[in-house]
Amino acid sequence: MKHFYVVLPILFLLNSCKENNNLVEVQLPEPEIETSVVYSNPSDTKTNSGPFQLFKINYPFDALEPSIDGKTMEIHYTKHYLSYTNTLNKLIANNPDWQDKNIEELLLFSNEKNNDLKNNAGGYYNHSLFFEILTPKGAKSPKDNLSKAINTEFTSFNLFKNKFISEANKHFGSGWIWLIVKKDGKLEITTSNNQDNPLMSDSKIKGKPILGIDLWEHAYYLKYQNNKRTYIESVFEIINWTVVSKKYNDIIPTNPQ
Repeated sequence: MKHFYVVLPILFLLNSCKENNNLVEVQLPEPEIETSVVYSNPSDTKTNSGPFQLFKINYPFDALEPSIDGKTMEIHYTKHYLSYTNTLNKLIANNPDWQDKNIEELLLFSNEKNNDLKNNAGGYYNHSLFFEILTPKGAKSPKDNLSKAINTEFTSFNLFKNKFISEANKHFGSGWIWLIVKKDGKLEITTSNNQDNPLMSDSKIKGKPILGIDLWEHAYYLKYQNNKRTYIESVFEIINWTVVSKKYNDIIPTNPQ
């Protein structure tokens, strides 16, 4: 009799669970609320004293998303670019022969015999151009003189774009991809290693850059890891073609033949 009274409540509970289809109410955790990331203001980044200053971007660090994430932009601008600029100014201060030269004259003077100047003058010039030709909103392709020159040299803008991206993706290691205007006025796509560029005296292909994209891992690895091609394709969508076209017109003011 004692066992019967113990089993009876258990049977009752089992039957009750069956009647309710074995459903048990479970308390779900509250969803996590996403907190927005706060970035510094680009205008708060200041160089040390010296003739060379940062190119001032007029948009927040996260304004280029999704092409370039805000954290990468902030690190790139406030750490890498700032470091090249400050180091260049320090080198200039310690070398009187360099103090009356502009950046292009310093680049022409740069070679393997003065590697510190080569790396930091190149780092300053390259990054200044890079940040200048980026924009959150802008023309998706060049117009007028530059458009005609691209069509002449590469047949079409799409073929130029494909070649530019392909050459950038093939470049091994750290460096840059450029669109330059050569001495004869023709356009050419070229790459350079490290912080070298086509204005340097030891450059194999010389010319005036009007477009440059950073291929160092620090420019894309947080978002894209090893997928460099996707980074290049994405950055190509935020090029400020108004600025690039103006740079071309400053070199070739008339329609190319």
